[in-house]
Amino acid sequence: MYEALTLFAQGMYSDNSNFIGGGYYGIGIDYYYIILVIPSIIIALIVQFKLKLTYGKYSKIGNSRNLTGAQAARMILDSHGLTYVPINMVQGELSDHFNPTNNTVNLSSAVYGGTSIASIGIAAHEVGHAIQHAENYMPNKIRSAIIPVTNFGSQVSIILIILGLVMSSFIWLAYIGVILYSTAMLFQLVTLPVEFNASARAMKHIKELGIANNDDQKGVKKVLSAAAMTYVAALITSLANLLRLFLIVRSRDDDRR
Repeated sequence: MYEALTLFAQGMYSDNSNFIGGGYYGIGIDYYYIILVIPSIIIALIVQFKLKLTYGKYSKIGNSRNLTGAQAARMILDSHGLTYVPINMVQGELSDHFNPTNNTVNLSSAVYGGTSIASIGIAAHEVGHAIQHAENYMPNKIRSAIIPVTNFGSQVSIILIILGLVMSSFIWLAYIGVILYSTAMLFQLVTLPVEFNASARAMKHIKELGIANNDDQKGVKKVLSAAAMTYVAALITSLANLLRLFLIVRSRDDDRR
């Protein structure tokens, strides 16, 4: 769930905002960054702050059944016949995730052994990803398939953009760089249905299995909703960066003509 925080960092800094001296010609002010990117970063920070507040609140409130995150996760997995999927405790805070390579649900110590409302919500969300994997959920398969393309695009795009801007006769390189950079936004776009679906599955199973009462369910929903918004904010930030880079390249291309 909380890999969204990593997406924030990628969205904010992966374009190396000051890679050409603070402006896209080497000197001056990058107005595109001020107009487009900074507002998106502010939105992302507000959403992240909201998540921390919500998580902090419900991580201190125990759930009605006194179930640990690991117990809740096990109940949901077993109800789907996924008895072979192990639940591991991992180090770190907000480090909960499902690993499709070894088919394991990995919960941070606070979630694994915690009996808070937040713990069962986060654990159920990660199990949602495990169920997606078992059922070959199509958006999840698409996201996994484009990861190599996204990694390549993020590594090469800025280099091509810089080369295209510095050597104006090769401006086409910069356009290719922008296209490659757009794969990062594509990844985040595909991530949205995957994460929203995992949260929907979590709420469904928590209700059906009686893991939480009505009051607890309200708290779980708030935690999952706050986490989901981090993915939306990451997408907005990535889109703002992409638009900025395109406008920079187009401006240089217009000046060249």
